[in-house]
Amino acid sequence: FTIFGQHVHVGCSSGDNALFLLHSLNRYVAHFIALSASSPYVQGGDTLFNSARLNSVFAFPLSGRAPFMLSWEAFSENYFSKMEKTGVVKSMKDFYWDIRPKPEYGTIELRVCDTPLTVEHAAALAAYLQVLCAYLLDKREESPVEDDYLVYNYNRFQACRFGLDGSIVHPKTYETKSLREDILATIRTLEPYAVSLGALPALNHLYETTHTGSDAHYLRTQCTDSGSVEGMVNAAIQRFRRA
Repeated sequence: FTIFGQHVHVGCSSGDNALFLLHSLNRYVAHFIALSASSPYVQGGDTLFNSARLNSVFAFPLSGRAPFMLSWEAFSENYFSKMEKTGVVKSMKDFYWDIRPKPEYGTIELRVCDTPLTVEHAAALAAYLQVLCAYLLDKREESPVEDDYLVYNYNRFQACRFGLDGSIVHPKTYETKSLREDILATIRTLEPYAVSLGALPALNHLYETTHTGSDAHYLRTQCTDSGSVEGMVNAAIQRFRRA
C-alpha cells in the first residue's frame, strides 16, 4: 500500500480482485476528489473549480474511466491486446484513467487526488482508501455493473467544481445526496474496519476536513486574507513546512 505523488496504490491478490475493486470504487471517486481538492487556481486566476487539475487530465484521449470488465483474462486479451495492436498504447501507463490496474506492482492506482498540503492529509486519504477497499472486498455492497457509470461523470464534475459542497447521485438508487453527508455516512460505516486496521485517526482527520474545508478552501481563504496569489503560495509553503 503506497503513495506516489497524487496517486495511491492498493495491493490486490489477483487480477479479478483488482478489476472488482476498480469498478466498486467508482461510486467513491467523488469522495477522494473533494477531500483532496487543492487546485482552485490556474496561472494565478481562480477557476471556480475546487480541483481544476482534473480538467487538464480530461484533455488526454485515454482519460476518464476504465472499460467495464470484471475478468482479468477478458481485460488482457479482449481489450488491452487489441489496444496494443492499434499502436495507440504500449503499456498500462498510456491509459490516464481515474483508476487503473498496475500489474507490474500488483496494485490498482487511484489517480484523482490533488497533492495535499500536508503529509498528514495525504496519509489520511491513503488510509481511507485502504479501509474502503477492505470493506468492498468483504462484499458488503452490491457488485458493480456497467450502469453504475451512468452518473459517474456527473458525480465527478460535482466534486471537481463544488468540492465538499457538491451533490452526487447514488449509482444504484439514483438518489441525490450531499457529497459531504455521503462522506460522513461512509466514515461511520467504515469505523469497524478502521479499528481493525489501525486507521481510526485517519478517519477522524477526514471527519474534521468535512467540517473545516479542503485545501482548496484553505488556499482561497489565504488568497483573500493576504490579498495576493503570492501570499497564498507562501502560506501553502509554510503549512507544508509545519507538517
